[in-house]
Amino acid sequence: MAKTKTTFFCQNCGAQFPKWVGKCNSCNEWNTIVEEVIQKESQGPERNWQQSTSSKRLNKALKIQEITASQEDRIPTNNNELNSVLGGGLVKGSVVLLGGEPGIGKSTLLLQIALLMHNKVLYVSGEESQSQIKLRAERLEGKSDQCLILTETKTQNIFKTIEETIPDVVVIDSIQTLHTEYIEASPGSISQIRETTAELIKFAKETNTPVVLIGHITKEGAIAGPKILEHMVDVVLQFEGDRNHSYRIIRAQKNRYGSTAELGIYEMLNTGLREVSNPSEILISEKDSDLTGTAISATLEGMRPLMIEVQALVSTAVYGTPQRSATGYNIKRLNMLLAVLEKRAGFRLGAKDVFLNIAGGLKVEDPAIDLAVVCAILSSNEDDPIAQNVCFAAEVGLSGEIRAVNRVEQRILEAEKLGFEKIILSKFNKIANKRFNIEIIKVSKIEEVIQVLF
Repeated sequence: MAKTKTTFFCQNCGAQFPKWVGKCNSCNEWNTIVEEVIQKESQGPERNWQQSTSSKRLNKALKIQEITASQEDRIPTNNNELNSVLGGGLVKGSVVLLGGEPGIGKSTLLLQIALLMHNKVLYVSGEESQSQIKLRAERLEGKSDQCLILTETKTQNIFKTIEETIPDVVVIDSIQTLHTEYIEASPGSISQIRETTAELIKFAKETNTPVVLIGHITKEGAIAGPKILEHMVDVVLQFEGDRNHSYRIIRAQKNRYGSTAELGIYEMLNTGLREVSNPSEILISEKDSDLTGTAISATLEGMRPLMIEVQALVSTAVYGTPQRSATGYNIKRLNMLLAVLEKRAGFRLGAKDVFLNIAGGLKVEDPAIDLAVVCAILSSNEDDPIAQNVCFAAEVGLSGEIRAVNRVEQRILEAEKLGFEKIILSKFNKIANKRFNIEIIKVSKIEEVIQVLF
């Protein structure tokens, strides 16, 4: 009979301590250390998923030249955006963790995919009843007769249902609600999350069944639970979006079977999440006439080129200290660009309020939109609109030089596809000798851009 073992965990970061302390040395949070039982007195029968005979054999060490590389067997999700982020579909035996803010649409996305797939999917919910899930499924697109709904939080009962139904894919909503009888701790605690995830990973690897987990996040935006949770799984997906906008972005923070540079874009509707195949058309607002303070930039989100609209408003400061505000853009970079305009181009913006907004609710970190930000500010300051058929893709340096950006040909092709007639780039960008149906204007300093536009 094993002795009961307890230890202390930080409920914020998952750090382990031999005794109780008031402050966590790892995350510097106070009163987050909680005692948890990690081993009960009596360990019942075989833990976790029953081990198969094939997994008991010893593996032999091979030279890397002797190993034959094989393509992973994938299950398509019938959702092009998610397929591209995953690298082509769900790899058999993989464990995928999907995180996101409450109410952003994680459960809706996975239930919609479960209804679209042609494979048998077991959707396990520990947060909603079967009738609640049924009501949501009625308004979603996709009516699959292969989707099974189970409301259960105990892993041993979930594995019994899996043995009876033998599904092709298992969805867990959410990992923080599960608990195992081998750990005496409340659901959502550090030890319960770690143990239940280990059981599911063992099941996925031994039965070659993909498992998709939904994970809660903390107020800082990180996935709740121990950091080892993200190390244990094969794929970590982040579902992002602004509640005030209908657009959602899914991106891979970790992917053992594909690239982490891809992202998928959805629009939240009453009938579920609609795939947005061409987001540039919805991110650029339609207007009847030229407006001051707007500029279009060719940016990249992961591997996907996007055309986004940058809006700026420059006005005389009413109060003593001028205001600087940016939505969807780094405020420190905005202050740097304003200093460059003041020093290198001679524009007196020190006594004026400057407001900047990226249309569509996006948050952009690509430095290639610097030139569009500068031109939008100058357009608002001079009250002179920029032509609607002109777009920008260049970085601005501290000395006022226009710097080159990466993957410029993708940006040019996206601008050409959407009907733009001119694109302003850095003259230091090396472009292949290819004929584009768009005029490429190359500049090296801010002064040249001002002469071209104004």
